[in-house]
Amino acid sequence: MVADAVAYHPTVAHYLRFLATTVGRDKLLRTLQYFSRFYAWYLFRTNNPARVIAPFEAIKKQFGLTRKALRLGKNVEHFKAAAVAADNKSLDPVLKYCAIGRQLGYATYLSLDAVTYLDSAGIRPLASAKRLQKEAYRAWFAGLIFNATAGLYTLWQLRQREQSIDKSNGEGVVESKKIQRERNSTNLQLISDLCDLTIPGTALAYTNLDDGLVGLAGTVSSLIGVWGTWKKTA
Repeated sequence: MVADAVAYHPTVAHYLRFLATTVGRDKLLRTLQYFSRFYAWYLFRTNNPARVIAPFEAIKKQFGLTRKALRLGKNVEHFKAAAVAADNKSLDPVLKYCAIGRQLGYATYLSLDAVTYLDSAGIRPLASAKRLQKEAYRAWFAGLIFNATAGLYTLWQLRQREQSIDKSNGEGVVESKKIQRERNSTNLQLISDLCDLTIPGTALAYTNLDDGLVGLAGTVSSLIGVWGTWKKTA
């Protein structure tokens, strides 16, 4: 039967595994949140009435709040990852310190972000909420800078490795293909980091980008995240 063919199709099983992860749901919500931010800006710039713009503004706000709730407690994961990176004796020193900086940046961001949740949800006002959220953005920005630096350094390492390979033999060809896969993965993550930098960078007035560009950048990085999570749950 058609219903059975659909119900037992491998893609359906993959989709359910994807949605079963908190990360998968978060990436989907994030994609819709930032696309709505872009589209609300677009509708405003094309002189659409407020009633047309309102649903997308609501999606941006409500999905952002939902994601904020999903992030509660996740700071512990990043503090642990920072400790693990610090104890790793075999890791390249540059990548090690970038990993520690990244994880501490994300952990601080999530910690401060959690403190402001009750205020954002309208449950309990917090006088220092705006200041704490600003500090959270600074920590996120720092974490992204560390991650982008690690990405650039990794690309340099891959280039050095590639130059030392003898592609005239089978092992060299295999190694070259492996390096190309690593380069593609690193480039994708670097693009995601650079897109994400526009979000805290604009919130902190480091850049002067409008909601349209920030929304598009956030959508691109979110789609990269969706793709990465989708592959991991295959």
